[in-house]
Amino acid sequence: MGVAANISQPDAATRLRAAQEERARQRRRTRLLLLAPALGIIGIFGLFPLSIALVYSFLEPGTYGGVEWVFSYDAYVQFLFERDIFDDTLTFNSAYLQIFGRSFGLAITTMIGTLILGFPVAYFIAARPPEQRNFWLFAITLPFWTNLLIRTYSMLLIVRDEGFVNLMLMKIGLISEPLEMLYTDGAVLAGLVYSYLPFMILPIYASLEKFDFSLLEAGHDLFATRTQVFRHIIIPITRPGIVAGCVLVLIPALGAYITPELLGGGKKLMIGNLIALQFGSGRNWPFGAAAALILMAVVLIALLVSLRAGASKEGGHG
Repeated sequence: MGVAANISQPDAATRLRAAQEERARQRRRTRLLLLAPALGIIGIFGLFPLSIALVYSFLEPGTYGGVEWVFSYDAYVQFLFERDIFDDTLTFNSAYLQIFGRSFGLAITTMIGTLILGFPVAYFIAARPPEQRNFWLFAITLPFWTNLLIRTYSMLLIVRDEGFVNLMLMKIGLISEPLEMLYTDGAVLAGLVYSYLPFMILPIYASLEKFDFSLLEAGHDLFATRTQVFRHIIIPITRPGIVAGCVLVLIPALGAYITPELLGGGKKLMIGNLIALQFGSGRNWPFGAAAALILMAVVLIALLVSLRAGASKEGGHG
């Protein structure tokens, strides 16, 4: 009996281990099956177009558009250098760097502007009674049910020389002649802030929605100032929403096309306009693909650096 018991115990343990491994394999197969549709969509509509852009960026441009299937890295060289048509020498050209710099400057300023405007709005909505919040969210999102092109045209009518802003300023006597606002960086910035403001408000509101406002009273009872309450209670609670809102605003603002095209009048190019120009009248598809890939690489590097910095900061606090 003792020998049989000693033999059966390893067998039972082996069968149990085999059953656990089979169950783990089934869970992995189930996860893969559930992920398959999402992975297929990412592959077809994300990775496949990116792979085409990557291949095109290393080819030569066709005479009338398209590409010539000849390997070349001139598209990346063109980003920083200009080739002389006579002796083929390269000279540094900062024109495209200036466009990238303007785009990043406007996108970062848009992010800051939407944060400054969006945070108080999100806080106001979260502080309302639950039965009123849906109304305010509806009021915030209602204008954005219309097409972006229509909303940008509306913004154009507001900031033009005969627009609402100039007419009101002239009517109250602050100015005697219209201010030149249209086709400036200021007009583009105003259009970008208006376009992407809900992308900042909604994530911050989601962070504040379940916020216990009694914590503010507790902070004041402990003689904390308004600034201290804001820094040590509100900001830590809303940090995930702020980070999400900044990412949701910054990335699409970098690639904006319609807003700088209409409000900038084609004189204030951003990266989106530059890329569209290369695939359109410029007929330089490789450079357009290279510019898009450079933008994506810069954004990914910036996001990775910020995420690593945030993780190390949290680890340091821990």
